[in-house]
Amino acid sequence: MASGSNGLKGPATNTFVDTASVEETRELGRRLGQVVEAGDVIALEGELGTGKTELVKGIAEALGVTSGVHSPTFVLHHRYQGGLPIEHYDLYRLEGMAWVDTGLDEPAPNAVTVIEWPERAGVLDDWATIRIRLTALGETRRRLTFVRGPDRMRRVFQHAPGD
Repeated sequence: MASGSNGLKGPATNTFVDTASVEETRELGRRLGQVVEAGDVIALEGELGTGKTELVKGIAEALGVTSGVHSPTFVLHHRYQGGLPIEHYDLYRLEGMAWVDTGLDEPAPNAVTVIEWPERAGVLDDWATIRIRLTALGETRRRLTFVRGPDRMRRVFQHAPGD
């Protein structure tokens, strides 16, 4: 893993980590999972195949989730039990449907909520406390960009292995 910033003086708005494999993407998720808190709403932006679900797997591992984490694309939502519960939403198939029409609840204050494809439900922009963008740089290489959120999350990106 290698990390960087946008080159601006002062706190970087966008700090990123490049990963070279699925395992490195999961490892960054494990590191993020060590600092998440109840009530965090994490929006994961990125095209298909950029590693969003792999990042969620790492977060879940850090929180002690023992059941297999997989993309909830066809059911929109999965709840995983761990040290903190994880509410995992994948809104890829939501296009054209309003959030209120899905029957899904607002993010739970006693859980970590992770949302893939948040742009498919506009209301989530108001709810997301953390935003991470994933970009493919090659077959297995990914860039994970910390767009916004608390300093405890930013520090994970700033102090990733490979600095």
